[in-house]
Amino acid sequence: MKKQRTTLYADDTSESIITLLKLRAPTLILGLLLGFGISIVTSRFEEVLSQNVEVAFFLPFVVYISDAIGTQTEAIYARNLKTSKAKFGGYFRKESILGIFFGLIFGALAGLIAFFWLDNNLLALSVSVATFLAVAVAPLVALTVTQIFQSMHKDPAAGTGPIATVIQDMTSVVIYGVVCSIIIL
Repeated sequence: MKKQRTTLYADDTSESIITLLKLRAPTLILGLLLGFGISIVTSRFEEVLSQNVEVAFFLPFVVYISDAIGTQTEAIYARNLKTSKAKFGGYFRKESILGIFFGLIFGALAGLIAFFWLDNNLLALSVSVATFLAVAVAPLVALTVTQIFQSMHKDPAAGTGPIATVIQDMTSVVIYGVVCSIIIL
């Protein structure tokens, strides 16, 4: 008979500091290391950044908004996983649609703001397209990472945040850098 693995949840109300450190530190350390990877990835877009410094103005925004949307998704899904009612397929379908809608909304707003602020058509188009793509992908990254932690019988609430954040940040940097390189260069 196969032994059922149980998940140990990081619960501040009942777990000791040592247990919470053991549960939370590994993903934070991995996130720190992968965070350095984001710096390396960003340096790969030196040409477009040096040609137009205004490109750098929107990098924090694209990273933030896609990460915020991903964080909402992972928090809701991780919470609902604990009730055993969450089904990955249903969440994937709905979050894909939400990602597209949010991408359209925030991509259009970001493009308009970039255009009216800096009066640069190519930069506004780059910001708009990159925001759309990064936001559309964000919920899928969050869901996938959360599901992986759940499948490994690790607390998704403790592990998903740092890992999904760094993956989403790197994805957003790559999307923004590639889009700007294609449109602006």
